Amino acid sequence: METGKPEFGPPDGADELAAAADIIAQSFAMTPADGGSWVEKARATNLRVLREQGSVTATALPIPMGQFFCGRRVTMAGIGGVGVAPSARGQGAATRLMRHTLQELRTQGFALSVLYPATQPLYRRVGFEQAGSRYEIRVQAHGLDFSERSLQLRPVKDSDLPVIQELYRRSAASRQGYLDRGPYVWDRVFNPRNETAYGFLVEGANGVEGYLYLVRRRKVDILQEIALTDFVALTPAAGRRLLSFLGDHRSLAREVVWTGSQMDPLLLLLPEQTYQVKLLFHWMLRVLDVPAALESRGYPPGVSGTLHFELEDELFPENRGNYILEVSGGAGHVRRGGNSLMHMDIRAFASLYTGFLSPDALRSVGALVADDASVRLATTFFSGPAPALPDMF
Repeated sequence: METGKPEFGPPDGADELAAAADIIAQSFAMTPADGGSWVEKARATNLRVLREQGSVTATALPIPMGQFFCGRRVTMAGIGGVGVAPSARGQGAATRLMRHTLQELRTQGFALSVLYPATQPLYRRVGFEQAGSRYEIRVQAHGLDFSERSLQLRPVKDSDLPVIQELYRRSAASRQGYLDRGPYVWDRVFNPRNETAYGFLVEGANGVEGYLYLVRRRKVDILQEIALTDFVALTPAAGRRLLSFLGDHRSLAREVVWTGSQMDPLLLLLPEQTYQVKLLFHWMLRVLDVPAALESRGYPPGVSGTLHFELEDELFPENRGNYILEVSGGAGHVRRGGNSLMHMDIRAFASLYTGFLSPDALRSVGALVADDASVRLATTFFSGPAPALPDMF
């Protein structure tokens, strides 16, 4: 392999793509063919590699998207595919890879970055912290005893996709932490790995009101599990109609499973608690650009005030120092200066920013230092539904 290449960047040529595919396959227990397929789907221009002594030693896949907080979209890059060659592990390659990746993302204008951690210490070293959850919702099919038929149900057609995506976005904007999906995440909805997803929508006089994508998984003998890669209902009638449709599978399907928040409102439609909700992950968030992150997100309507705080950030000196956050009319404005009435590092700020932990909870474990008045004000700014994500990336 030729020398003189930068330490970090997109893979250069077939040999580096093959090396990246091998790292992914070994890191995530894939077959070599699946590792190659993953790299092909990720596309070389999106993939990033770390080079050491002329060889590719680590990989990452930054994925452009957005994330909703209090009804407003914040630019965010998800990070997937973080892998290190077995022979290069334990030598700091992953930390160097993540530093390069985050620096590039900040330069590109992303305010946030999110990932699902295989290990937390690595990501905490570069400023990530727990900031939200992903839950599995598993419903017993016999509990879906509905007879709702007021809306028409039919398979999704290619021409429906713009409407489907707009329905998702309307729903996601009302959920704390949900993604504004890009093509990579939508492809995971439509084409889950090694499975076939079937889309169905429901519509009434005013158009499409909900949809779902389901995968039928063979279990014992002829029994099945219905797994949903997406599930959106914008009206009560749509929720009942889609649940009725899922209940129609109960002659062979024993359970229906999807992912989302700790309390999916659709569960309120069930007559009994014939479901289980299980925590799968706490995802982690890194604030890349503090002013951009604070000014892009929304805030509770009717709340106003001025919060003074100070931040520490080892990786980005631009984020360090004192800030004044002024909130009114559901929007925030940030300027430098003020008094350090509340002090935290960038990791604690991630948990505060999403509403995953309250200021008082952070103060109770020493992650935040503040007076009572600042804690009360920050609580009003950042409170809301628990942040969650249904999507993996």
